[in-house]
Amino acid sequence: MHLYIHVPFCQRRCSYCDFSIAVRRQIPAREYVDVILKEARGADFGELETLYFGGGTPSLLPADAIAELVQELPSLRRTPHAAREVTIEANPEDVTVDSACAWRAAGINRVSLGAQSFDDAVLKWMHRSHDAEQTHRAVRALRDAGIENISLDLIFGLPEELHRNWERDLDILCSLLPAHCSLYGLTVEPRTPLDRWISRGATQAPNDDRYAEEYLTAHRRLTADGYSFYEVSNASLPGFRSQHNSAYWSGKAYVGLGPAAHSFDGRTRRWNLRAWEAYRRAIAEGRSAVESEETLSAEQRDLEAIYLGLRTVEGVPLAALRRPSPPFAAALGWVFEEGGRLKCTPEGWLRLDSLVSELTMQTETR
Repeated sequence: MHLYIHVPFCQRRCSYCDFSIAVRRQIPAREYVDVILKEARGADFGELETLYFGGGTPSLLPADAIAELVQELPSLRRTPHAAREVTIEANPEDVTVDSACAWRAAGINRVSLGAQSFDDAVLKWMHRSHDAEQTHRAVRALRDAGIENISLDLIFGLPEELHRNWERDLDILCSLLPAHCSLYGLTVEPRTPLDRWISRGATQAPNDDRYAEEYLTAHRRLTADGYSFYEVSNASLPGFRSQHNSAYWSGKAYVGLGPAAHSFDGRTRRWNLRAWEAYRRAIAEGRSAVESEETLSAEQRDLEAIYLGLRTVEGVPLAALRRPSPPFAAALGWVFEEGGRLKCTPEGWLRLDSLVSELTMQTETR
């Protein structure tokens, strides 16, 4: 089983963020741990293979709160051994040698750092709370504490007026030698600060050509340095794929705890109340925190498997499509067939939605 725990607390909202967060000066750590453990007692999960603290900003929780959750959650279902991959997302400014040592002692063996950029002006525009040097210090602190499985996040496709040097950011990323990196293209979500800036003309929407150029540049640069893209947005050194996220893409069952967290048993997907206060009250009062659920039909599961499979380097079995892939897609270098499977090239990953739409249409009309 794969377990995700959503920690909603943040010091501020980033300009592009539409996640379920709760901006707090003081983090209600004790209350948070209590409600998570209470929800866990009613959840259906068995032996844990991976545990992932996402957010929000999990690194804002005190180390002893993280330790209590890591130690108590598996014992609720008598897991005979610790989960083999335990990840915490962290902001660089929260990472010190002391905090990293405490995380490692608690069982954390993987840290995902939200670097986003190594340009201080860009970080300020993003409303990030750290500067570039703090990312460097965070990486050193984690390694000094004995944590080598480090992932760095970067965002690409930013507005041109920021004059962000993407090649420089990639050079710095590679110089830090993280075991894993995640690259996310900037998207404009409704009701975010970025959406409001664009609406009033204070900045420009991301440019599609720039987005594609920077995405392909990252593929070339990271591949040359020994990284392998195993999913549309994720690359790793050999042996360092994210086991937790790979479970999502392969359709495995998972349980989510906390506000807005999702769970999936292979057929039915459930999601919790989004707002921290609504979630907290529901759990405290002994009510279900589930906001809604959907049960996928066999056809929906097949179509989802196509989409998730094409996101990964493994692709999908040709037999699952029931028809050959569109000839134009192969001719344009977007897909290729190998070992009885259809796989995307980097250029194909850029056009994933339209490819899936085409393949879905073919599947529906067979």
